Amino acid sequence: MEEEKRGGAADERRRGGAMEEVEEGEQRKHLIGPEAGAPMVRPKAGSPPAPGSEEVNPACSPRSSSRSSRRSFRLDYRHEEDVTHSQRDARGRFINPWPTWNFPSYATILRLFITEKNHSNVPSSKEILDKELPVLEPFFVRSPETAGSVSPGQLRVTWLGHATVLVELDGLVILTDPMFSQRASPLPLVGPKRYREPPCTVEQLPHVDAVLISHTHYDHLDLASVAALERRFGPELRWLVPLGLLDWMHGCGCQNVIQLDWWEQNCVPGHDEVTFVCTPAQHWCKRTPLDDNRTLWGSWTVLGPSCRFFFAGDTGYCSSFQEIGRRYGPFDLAAIPIGAYLPRSIMRSQHVDPEEAVKIHIDLQAKHSLAIHWGTFALAYEYYLEPPVKLREAMEQQGRDPQDFFTLHHGESRLLNTHTQDVFD
Repeated sequence: MEEEKRGGAADERRRGGAMEEVEEGEQRKHLIGPEAGAPMVRPKAGSPPAPGSEEVNPACSPRSSSRSSRRSFRLDYRHEEDVTHSQRDARGRFINPWPTWNFPSYATILRLFITEKNHSNVPSSKEILDKELPVLEPFFVRSPETAGSVSPGQLRVTWLGHATVLVELDGLVILTDPMFSQRASPLPLVGPKRYREPPCTVEQLPHVDAVLISHTHYDHLDLASVAALERRFGPELRWLVPLGLLDWMHGCGCQNVIQLDWWEQNCVPGHDEVTFVCTPAQHWCKRTPLDDNRTLWGSWTVLGPSCRFFFAGDTGYCSSFQEIGRRYGPFDLAAIPIGAYLPRSIMRSQHVDPEEAVKIHIDLQAKHSLAIHWGTFALAYEYYLEPPVKLREAMEQQGRDPQDFFTLHHGESRLLNTHTQDVFD
């Protein structure tokens, strides 16, 4: 029954030069090209190690070619039946497999957005916005050489607006959902326009090792930002994207791209001590009138020898955050969205409100969480300064220290001491 749920289309997929097929009772691998290596399988804590799991991941070796470094590795599903797998419908489009998903029709969305009152009330005055939501110059603009220099057991995060964060941990600099454009739109003069400027340009970023993409919506996957990052860093920059985005990324000129299904993992060549896992989220994808859910969406789990980081991307609340927390928690830091949640009847399935964001924080066993996906674009109808107020109230109602789920000004950083001896193995 579980195999039927996954669908035959999920059994065999291209992975940038590798094709794998998993069958009940055994795992077979069919590789294209001469550079075939054994898969890296990391079973759940407490499970016996799978054969070959102790081998070094060839895709992450400094000597790997660009072809072999594009391979990805799926988990051995014999050890992973307690997690939610990605699923497709009869047309091959990805679906949300949770009862918490109940997306309204486009006609209902249009009617509600017309009839509901918009309470966002974003001021047109720059002086007011500068006071309420100041944009600071990030530390790395003046001292780019200091980025990535945090000590083992430390993690530094910088909020660059919306869902874009720069994270430094265990020798890597990671960027999430890069959005540096003025509009979240395919058109230059139409679509949501940011009311707070990016605190830096792509050219002012420090060296970035990896970029995590959660899904294809324009406020999270921005063509101009992707192209600028690739021009700036070239093939040394590792792009990690959900399943189905490989061709689009290659079309943008990105060379070093890994696409992953939920619960698959990979790493940055030369840094195989840090593991990146594509994990579930409850959302959807669309960039054109005809490409609904042709690509997968997801969250990201980053597991280093001294730090663990979780990036939720964009999501409604679902039970998979408990699965992620049980498997990979506790996290030293999680980046969790808190904004764009009204009207609730439209947004509930796709965007958490602050109360649900706190539930994710608890499910993940996060020691600290950073609030993202607010204060940059007016994407919904709540008052533009309401999300952090509701967040603090929700943390207090749960008996939690509000300082553990914090907000930052645009461009502001926070250094966290993880104080953990846990090692992912």
